[in-house]
Amino acid sequence: MDARERTKELQAEFAKRGDVFGWFDALYREANGNNESIPWADLEPNRFFVEFAEKTNLQGNNRKALVVGCGLGDDAKYLHDLGFDVTAFDISETAIKWAKKLNPQIHFETADLFQPFRGWSKAFDFVLEIYTIQPLPLEMRGETIDAISNFVAENGKIVIVTRGREDDEIPLELPWALSRKDLSRFEENGLKQTHFEVYETRESPQFTTEMLGDEEPPIKRFVVEYERK
Repeated sequence: MDARERTKELQAEFAKRGDVFGWFDALYREANGNNESIPWADLEPNRFFVEFAEKTNLQGNNRKALVVGCGLGDDAKYLHDLGFDVTAFDISETAIKWAKKLNPQIHFETADLFQPFRGWSKAFDFVLEIYTIQPLPLEMRGETIDAISNFVAENGKIVIVTRGREDDEIPLELPWALSRKDLSRFEENGLKQTHFEVYETRESPQFTTEMLGDEEPPIKRFVVEYERK
């Protein structure tokens, strides 16, 4: 079975039991060390975030960074290599054990987004969220964004990378893409949007095919930066 189809199947199985989060660890356990069984585990940093980082000349300068839903830690390693002091977490204990083996130099934690460590509130100069909002149920979207926003320190920044959709477009299946209206919740949490970019069509002269999604037809991605002034 295709990895993405198996992911949807697992999510549906756990949803029927009323378990919103259990399927994440089940997927990593079932993968049994094979990252190709996990749709987002490419063992390389997200291509859209790399494009953003290079374009904006992102530098860590030993600032404190947090990676939300880090999976196997590919993006955490990228931030580490840019000079950030990185903490990364995931709800899946299996994923975190795997990530620690791949990148022992990074501080990984098993943690629940909605019950984070007490010292994490408004504690990070840079927060990175890639594809972790979109697999959670739509009815949880507001509280998910609230929880992620709370990690950003005064004068800190957060970058979001997500599948995008129009405000009037109804997401029909996992992963449930975010709209601009969804993202406006970050501003309700005291964050100011400072960058918004859309990667959308193969005909765009600005981007190569490799910068787009792997789907056919390609699915748009939003890369958004906010700052807490």
